[in-house]
Parts: sequence; C-alpha cells; structure tokens
Amino acid sequence: MYRLPPIEEFQAQTPEQQKQTFDNLFEPCSSLSWFIQTYVLNRPRTFTTYGDFIELVRSELLDFLEMQEFAKSRTNREVSPLVAEIIAAHPRLGVPKTTSLSEHSSAEQKNLGGGSDEMRQRLVELNAQYEARFPGLRYVVFVNGRGRDEIMEDMRRRIERGSIELEREVAFNAICDIALDRARKLSAKI
Repeated sequence: MYRLPPIEEFQAQTPEQQKQTFDNLFEPCSSLSWFIQTYVLNRPRTFTTYGDFIELVRSELLDFLEMQEFAKSRTNREVSPLVAEIIAAHPRLGVPKTTSLSEHSSAEQKNLGGGSDEMRQRLVELNAQYEARFPGLRYVVFVNGRGRDEIMEDMRRRIERGSIELEREVAFNAICDIALDRARKLSAKI
C-alpha cells in the first residue's frame, strides 16, 4: 500500500514525483496536477502537514471557481473546462464491479456495493440524470461510510436543486474532504 512521504520530502520532490502523491490523495488527473503545481506549489506558501496542503488546494480551487463564475456573469463566457476535468476525474458511484477504479475509490465505494439489481440500476439511472442535469460534471460526494439509500437521496436532492454553480463548489469541497480522509489513512500524521 502506498504511504505518503514525510511532508518535507514531498515539498522537495520534483513535479513528476509529487504527481504520485496527488494521484493518491486525489483521483489521478493531469488537470488537477497542473492546477496544484501552478496555483498551490508555485506560490510562496508554507504548509507543514498534508492537511494544510489539502486546505490550500481547496482554497485555490474555490477561488479559481469564484473567478470563473464572476467572469461568466460579466462576459457570458463559459467556465473553464479545467473545472469539469477535475470533477470528472472522480468515478461514478456504484459502477459495475468490472469497472476499473483506483485502489482508494474501490475501498471508499464498498458500502455502495451489494443490493438488488433494481437498486444498482437505480444508481446507474441517478448518475445519468445527474450528468444530464449538469453537463460535464460527475456526482462527487465524500461517502464516509454512508449507505446507498442515503447517497441516492443526496443525489436526488442535488438534481432537484439544479444549481450547476453550487454543484461545482460542492464537488470541489468533496474532492478535498476525500483527500483529507485519504491523507489520514496513508499517513500517521496530517
């Protein structure tokens, strides 16, 4: 199992070496790696724990999203495709067992396994409804031991709410919440 290097070692690594850490904390995503290198690690900031690092990533993602939404409201241009690329790096929830998931996603989604064929089909349908409602996005949630029924109810609420702007924000927060949980599991100290 992958173990996070000490934070000081991580900070001294090359971008290629750091990408392995990004891919274990977050889902593998070249767009997110580029974003972190550009907006987090290339700025004069200090962090002494992975928790601090992930919170910096969260802050930069949310600031970037806010700037994108502001620009969209002023110029009527679309939000950067980078936003959707980062969010879509997360796998759909409840995908068939034949689907290849990262080691971390597979473990995180195990509570969503099982259930009847009807329940699995319902989750597939909800994923499709979500993605139709929010083109380019994927439903992202910090599962954290919650069962299929609770997750499906959350999906329904978010689909009914219908705010793509809020979905982007919720997804970025969930991505970072998942990363914090992974950091705890991959290191004794965050």
